[in-house]
Amino acid sequence: MKPNWQNRTLWTGDNLDILRGMNSDCVDLIYLDPPFNSNRTYSAPIGSEAAGAAFKDSWTLDDVDLAWHGEIAEREPALYGVIDAAGLAHSKSMKSYLIMMAVRLLEMKRIVKKTGSLYVHCDDAASHYLKMLMDCIFGKACFRNEIVWQRYGSHNDARKYGRVSDRLLFYALKGATWNTQRLPLDDETVARNYRHKDERGRFTTSPLHARTLSGGGYEYTWRGIHDIWKFPENRLEELDAEERIYWPPRGRTPRRKVYLDEVGGKPLADVMTDISIVGGKERTGYPTQKPLALLDRIIKASSNEGDLVLDPFCGCATACVAAERLRRQWVGIDLSPKAAQLVRQRLKQEMGIFYDIAHREDIPKRTDLGKLPSYRTHKHSLYGRQEGFCAGCRAHFPFRNLTVDHIVPLARGGSDHIDNLQLLCGACNSTKGRGSQAQLMVRLREQGVVWTP
Repeated sequence: MKPNWQNRTLWTGDNLDILRGMNSDCVDLIYLDPPFNSNRTYSAPIGSEAAGAAFKDSWTLDDVDLAWHGEIAEREPALYGVIDAAGLAHSKSMKSYLIMMAVRLLEMKRIVKKTGSLYVHCDDAASHYLKMLMDCIFGKACFRNEIVWQRYGSHNDARKYGRVSDRLLFYALKGATWNTQRLPLDDETVARNYRHKDERGRFTTSPLHARTLSGGGYEYTWRGIHDIWKFPENRLEELDAEERIYWPPRGRTPRRKVYLDEVGGKPLADVMTDISIVGGKERTGYPTQKPLALLDRIIKASSNEGDLVLDPFCGCATACVAAERLRRQWVGIDLSPKAAQLVRQRLKQEMGIFYDIAHREDIPKRTDLGKLPSYRTHKHSLYGRQEGFCAGCRAHFPFRNLTVDHIVPLARGGSDHIDNLQLLCGACNSTKGRGSQAQLMVRLREQGVVWTP
């Protein structure tokens, strides 16, 4: 599905409303660096490029959270259970934080392509709870890695091991893009493992037999040696003709030559220690800025040129800058107007003074639902679905006393699709007005009409 916005767009506003207005199945890679529930307040230093950027990363359970939680309880019971358990095991603050994340991750699941990937940047404050949340939303089979990124070389923390790392939870759907990233081999590894040398260069060796591999191999006698080989006989003859077979001394089983210049380095592991925190000219002063090298690595691994990258908590837009440098399309969202200023400034430094972005503050209108009939035509279907009960106060009413209502208002990314419609009685419809379903439930609880979970 095509996105309903142009490339290089940055939105200022609540990302939940904007995500709800985005088309389904249109993004190849989502990277998000949300608040960590660190119970801290962050602000950029005066005089820095990001001066004025600030946010409070502490959470309290308010009525809107509870209303969202009620919606999750009806639609995603497993997810409800995880959030509720986190509230009991950790705190109401963690419950509030996970509710905030859950309603947004549910939209991201809809937006990412069936061959897409998603990375959530977090730390040990909430990573274990977030993993359970994401297992419920994306399915445990989509979990690929918990990546540990070492931010600092050392850190002195009282009465515990120094906290020097962040986490990235990597989820990918079936058939997702994957480009193996490699690190150069150090001199010690080369000297230890690539000890052999011929006219073509340094090489190591790997077994040609398949005795220890699952799935079997090819059993036959070749050059007087009977074994279970990795390759059919004709392939061994080809390797021998290409002088890619190493014959060890004392008549042992031959091995395959693997040349250093063909390896390209060692595959990147799930512990990254070679990228440090932002410094020098790259630093904008934004309080939680991540290094371009880290985003370069993620984008290269999980997307191709021309793919679309979304960062819904873009801050100083490191993911957007990295995507632009790597010839990807991108879209970013941030609540702070400062983000748009930083994006323009950073991209002009990277791409030139005539480079610009599309800055929007509206809510996009979905174009992936086709031509929808009038929402009022669904009243009979909704009455059957709700069995005559109002979706607000839960009281039973005759058909004529119920009104079709948008769960998510059109002005906040909702649509006329039946999945976004419900029936409300006259009193609840009047109470809701142009507000959201969450706001309606808050008001009804205040009036003692509905039970508080």
